[in-house]
Amino acid sequence: MSKTTPAPAATVNPAPPPIILETPLQRGDQKITEIQLRKPQAGELRGVSLVDLLQMEVTALQTVLPRITAPALTAHDVGQLDPADLLQLAGGISAFLLPRAVREMGSPAA
Repeated sequence: MSKTTPAPAATVNPAPPPIILETPLQRGDQKITEIQLRKPQAGELRGVSLVDLLQMEVTALQTVLPRITAPALTAHDVGQLDPADLLQLAGGISAFLLPRAVREMGSPAA
């Protein structure tokens, strides 16, 4: 029987820093000042066009954000977000959808 070398451990991507909201959300007595995004799995993207997500379509964001945020946002919460906060969250989702090689390249120097 031949020996096999164990596969290298998968690189674990650290969680991105939480997104600090420009305008906190008020949910009852709870004041939400920051939101943590988690990279979605394919099943969490069901029913949504990836193109719509990359184009930052609000309806696509209202579907996906409740599935990948902590604290979990509702579609109503997403509708109440400051546009600057929605743009930050949409940018976070877009970054998750890029292939690793593209992410590692970074943005071109100005």
